[in-house]
Amino acid sequence: METTTIKSILLITLALTLLSFELPSGWFKSGSAPNSYDMRIDKGAGYDGKNAATIQSITPNIDGFGTLMQSFAADKYLGKRIRFSGYVKTKDIAEKACFWLRVEKANSQQILSFDNMNNRPIIGTNEWKVYEIVVDVPITASKISYGALVKGTGQIWFDNLNFEVVSNSVAVTGKKIEKTEKIIEPSNLNFDN
Repeated sequence: METTTIKSILLITLALTLLSFELPSGWFKSGSAPNSYDMRIDKGAGYDGKNAATIQSITPNIDGFGTLMQSFAADKYLGKRIRFSGYVKTKDIAEKACFWLRVEKANSQQILSFDNMNNRPIIGTNEWKVYEIVVDVPITASKISYGALVKGTGQIWFDNLNFEVVSNSVAVTGKKIEKTEKIIEPSNLNFDN
């Protein structure tokens, strides 16, 4: 009887553990140190009492960041200004938490627009608040990638994310990446300059 009870407790614990590390559908982990973070759905922890996504550091010293992200085709937003917004709550963020968004050029890895809230990081412990990123999506774009991240230790919850087209009267928060010159042949192969 005692062995059956122990097995039942272990199975329940295992099931709860697996459920607690459930990634949101359509999202994936990335970053320079993604394995230093628990990224999952936190049931009932959202701004509206429903679910939220969370990124929580699980090691005491982290040299890098972890992000929970998505990418999608830019077609719907070509030539438009977009706003990505959502609610964020944080606990004990030592270095930085933020939303980020990157617009990439078709058939390349060239970044056309980018904002990682570097000039307005979320630090410390904060209650729910709306944060937003506004960028232009050039007609040459093919992909938009975005997410939330934690650099260093701490925890972020995010919820009620939204994408919308806005007028050009809404100020851009990110930066447009200047066009880089086309490289037509190998150069500086001896690293002399």
